[in-house]
Amino acid sequence: IRRLVNLEGFGLPEVSPAAAPERLVKWLDELKHPPGLRPYATRAEVAERLMKNNPRLSADKAAWLAGHWARETADGYLLNADPAHKLANPVLYRKAEVLACWQRIAAPTLWVEGSDDQLSRFWGQRFPREDFEARLAVVPRLERCVIADAGHMLHHDQPEALAARLSAFLAG
Repeated sequence: IRRLVNLEGFGLPEVSPAAAPERLVKWLDELKHPPGLRPYATRAEVAERLMKNNPRLSADKAAWLAGHWARETADGYLLNADPAHKLANPVLYRKAEVLACWQRIAAPTLWVEGSDDQLSRFWGQRFPREDFEARLAVVPRLERCVIADAGHMLHHDQPEALAARLSAFLAG
């Protein structure tokens, strides 16, 4: 790997090992009734869903994305996604193992985040900013970049700014 880019891939909050039995139970229960993806009546409904998830997304960008994010079926528009991603992971997130891997990244790494810090919105106090910063500190050759006026979906919010930054980094 010559260069590595990470777009807000900060991992998950620390989980107590005591949560493992209940996580396995939840996963096994979900396997009995696997989740599905609900169809949307129109592509416009898909665009509305995109805008609901990301208030920064303009109607024209949402309409364009909807055409790539969903496909027309006999039942309506279905997201191009794997419903298995809705299942609980049977294995707990083990931060120590992740950090051991991150410490061994040899390639120059560009960490990109949106200026609208959404950690607390997603995780509340379960994932404090200090923990996030400590995780990034273990990456040996880390370069950081903040994209202005962008949230977690920074590739939707500021695609041109992101593309310019990625082009510069990857050309190096």
